[in-house]
Amino acid sequence: MFSRFFIERPVFSSVLSLLILLAGGVAIFVLPIDRYPEITPPTIQISATYPGADAETVATSVAAPIEQQLSGIENLIYFSSTS
Repeated sequence: MFSRFFIERPVFSSVLSLLILLAGGVAIFVLPIDRYPEITPPTIQISATYPGADAETVATSVAAPIEQQLSGIENLIYFSSTS
């Protein structure tokens, strides 16, 4: 019944379709897409070797200075380290 209304009035259907298309075209330029964050943030991996050292020594002498430098980076969301 609902579809019959549009089948019997093709001019009305065409005008309505053009209005919907025009509203969608206007909405594309109005939507604030740049406010949303990226889906997956970029990943950086740092690898260091310290032959003969245990995990605690590597954590204090290698990982800690790198983490201090990383904390000063703008827009850095999170980071993790493993020793």
